[in-house]
Amino acid sequence: MTLTPLPEAIRAYVGTPEGPELRKVALPSPAPGEALVRVGAFSVNRGELRLFAKRAEGWRPGQDLAGVVVQEAADGSGPAAGTRVAAMADFGGWAEYTAVPTDRLAPVPDGVATQEAATLGVAGLTALRALRRGGPLLGRRVLITGASGGVGSFAVQLAAAEGAEVTALHGSRRTLDLTALGARHVITSLDEAEGPFDLVLESVGGEVLTAALRMLAPVGHLVLLGTSSGRTAALSISSFVPHARQTLHPFWVFGSGESVAEDLGLLLRTVRDGRMRPVVARAEGWERLPEVMTALRERRLAGKAVLLVGGAP
Repeated sequence: MTLTPLPEAIRAYVGTPEGPELRKVALPSPAPGEALVRVGAFSVNRGELRLFAKRAEGWRPGQDLAGVVVQEAADGSGPAAGTRVAAMADFGGWAEYTAVPTDRLAPVPDGVATQEAATLGVAGLTALRALRRGGPLLGRRVLITGASGGVGSFAVQLAAAEGAEVTALHGSRRTLDLTALGARHVITSLDEAEGPFDLVLESVGGEVLTAALRMLAPVGHLVLLGTSSGRTAALSISSFVPHARQTLHPFWVFGSGESVAEDLGLLLRTVRDGRMRPVVARAEGWERLPEVMTALRERRLAGKAVLLVGGAP
């Protein structure tokens, strides 16, 4: 089913080595297991900024989006036409319309704004799934580095909501109120941290990673999410507590094996119920994408940046 007549050509960002370029392209033709979505908003992840120098010219960027299904999947799977949805796609989301596999879509509940729903894909799912690696969190001590970023701001809230005692490490340039998000302790250096920690979500790398390992409880878990500092860490058996059963989890959200549709639905309900709020640092018209990307690259934004396609609510 299709809601309204669809255009033959649409506007979409296309990747070039210099960055995204807004062009006219053909309307996507969905595969049988894909729905066609009219995009209302999309968000940008810092990891996406590095892709333009790596991909061939003409690729279609964009992973996190929210909008409305305008043509449901031909195989009968997924939401019906007219359903507001959030998605985590592999590509193509920075556009007026995009085709998304139905197992990557979740209906957006009433009370959740389109721009909020657009933030949840990569960052929200990373936070949710990384925290799961530590098991039940009630009463546990959790350290989250890079806590003012998109993943960190979600992780602080989710961990606190599950009853964890959260220590949040953030850069000195950030102004996000992490205490308001649920952090018990907010620090700018691990010298201020009071371990041991049952679970560490580490995204900075270098000496922060090695210091965080030294603060891990004897049977604790450290989930390695990234290396935002660009610095490598030299690890050996002596980096871990002797005679302990500590676990280091390298983590990639696309390879976790968990259901995107189910987990997006869980995050959307968490927002609807007021147990988590996406931190939107900037919400701009999508024509200002290059400017927003520069602000992200220079780490001038805390939380998420959202681009509105046609003025989403």
